[in-house]
Amino acid sequence: MENKNYDVIVIGGGPAGLTSGIYLARAKANALILDSGMIGGQTILTHEIANYPGIESISGFMLANTMKKQAESFGCAIKSNVKVEKLALDESLKSVRLSSGETFTAKAIILASGGRSRMLGVKGEKQFKGMGISYCATCDGDFFTDREIIVVGGGNSALEEAVSLTKYASKVTIVHQFDHFQAFQHAIDEAKANPKIDFIMESKITEFFGDGALQEVEIESIPSGTKTKRKIDGVFIFIGYEAQTEFLVNTSVELNKWNEIVVNSAMETNVEGVYAAGDSLAKKYRQITTAVSDGTIAALSALEYINKK
Repeated sequence: MENKNYDVIVIGGGPAGLTSGIYLARAKANALILDSGMIGGQTILTHEIANYPGIESISGFMLANTMKKQAESFGCAIKSNVKVEKLALDESLKSVRLSSGETFTAKAIILASGGRSRMLGVKGEKQFKGMGISYCATCDGDFFTDREIIVVGGGNSALEEAVSLTKYASKVTIVHQFDHFQAFQHAIDEAKANPKIDFIMESKITEFFGDGALQEVEIESIPSGTKTKRKIDGVFIFIGYEAQTEFLVNTSVELNKWNEIVVNSAMETNVEGVYAAGDSLAKKYRQITTAVSDGTIAALSALEYINKK
């Protein structure tokens, strides 16, 4: 019979949640990771990771899969593709109810629900999502082999994924709203050196058009307000992430105005026995390494808490 009672339940199976699971299980705590999708979070969408210490280069999927296997090898239970329907966090014994009706209890909870790709929020975006508009180069890049595409964004993700997409696309045009990029210099230099990449700066996409699938975009020059239409085969949007914290709205957990979880240096929320880690936090930097750090601290704090119980 499946265990329903745990020392710690981790909500979210990205790098932060998996790291927490590794530390908890290795310390012989009875731990469960619950994730709403595929284990690995946003990491599995990353084509190549070259700045993870100790690893020269690895795909996001492979790194996440290695973390998952490591957590399981220490005895951490993992359930993916589940939806958290209700949380009871204010009691000493906390409970998590899933949409399936299953309920699990734990002495402590770690919230590591991560983020999701931010949308532009313009006309036609929802209509053509998955029909020419994508938020994942790794998932959809090969669908645009020998096609012309646009990448929207000016941060590290946008520039790095634009470079990776040149392995498939015949031409990549980066559309960015500012006159400069918000990426590290090496990412900027690599994108500018790629002969397949062009740039349209100080501009934004204002509408998507097509018949069944995306065929055309409207681009507005921000300084002049001039709008032009451009035929295109696909658009990849990389403009950051927003916290996935909707399931916390009716709880006592403190969120800021962007619905990010507020924690202290020990990853403690304002609710006793509830901790948080990863991209759902209110913080400046969001990297795999910072998520791993958060997950480590949250696990160690949770272990200290349950050992006092």
